Amino acid sequence: MHLPTAVNRFATRALVAPLMSSTLPLPVRRAGLDLVGAALPLPRGTRRTRGVLGGVPTEVVAPAGPFGPHRVLYLHGGGYLVGSPASHRPLLAGLAHATGTPVHAPEYRLAPEHPFPAALDDALAAWQALRTAGRPAHRIAVVGDSAGGGLAMSLLLRLRDSGSELPGAVGLISPWLDLSCSADALTRNARSDAMLDPSWLAGAVDGYAADWAGTPELCPLDADLAGLPPLHVVAGADEVLVDDADALVERAGAAGTSVSYERTAGMWHDYPTMAGLLAEADEALRTLGLALRADCTR
Repeated sequence: MHLPTAVNRFATRALVAPLMSSTLPLPVRRAGLDLVGAALPLPRGTRRTRGVLGGVPTEVVAPAGPFGPHRVLYLHGGGYLVGSPASHRPLLAGLAHATGTPVHAPEYRLAPEHPFPAALDDALAAWQALRTAGRPAHRIAVVGDSAGGGLAMSLLLRLRDSGSELPGAVGLISPWLDLSCSADALTRNARSDAMLDPSWLAGAVDGYAADWAGTPELCPLDADLAGLPPLHVVAGADEVLVDDADALVERAGAAGTSVSYERTAGMWHDYPTMAGLLAEADEALRTLGLALRADCTR
């Protein structure tokens, strides 16, 4: 049942945003976010299983079958420090129903215990496991939110630069792409973003990749964006990372890459994590899911 946008905004600001704050110990933040994700409703018919993908613990969230030939590899957000498939379960379920296929969400290693490139190595291992299992690259969509969106772009660039086949489509939800934390929206939207306090980002960068500036895989906005699979971007107009999404869409389009962009007015960072409760979240996932499904089944 959908709740009013104002109620969702209040709940995000009161219950979720504090768990992103660096004022709390990491174990508390991680456990709290998982509890919030586990408490939210899932669509009827959702199925969950646990397994291993390329040596990485993975949760698979699926609608009732039968399924098409495509699959989704999902990389969760959380600033590379927090978050898990459990914290993102409503979003995973919404995306699974929208795409009509299982969503594989690796529980990649988190910083600061496991700094870059651990998360990227795990994402690559999961991708390769899907390929080894017989799934063609063009039948796989890679999707990520927030830091997971940055990780999805890092994976895409690593695959492209190694000469590997690329996924059929890429979905990015409120992607965090600029680790310099210098975009204007970090100040402009600091008060309107119900989810993310920009002051938290610098610490996340230090924990994940303090020397990011010398690593091309961590600078997707400076990369050659030509020849990539279709990109489908979702962001909230009121979020602190909207400039990252804007810049990627502009640069990818200028490079000739196919791009769609849903920039939703009045929405905060990562608003599709409120799937099942927020109408705008469900609509964004429905639109994204249909686009990914079309790209990966043609």
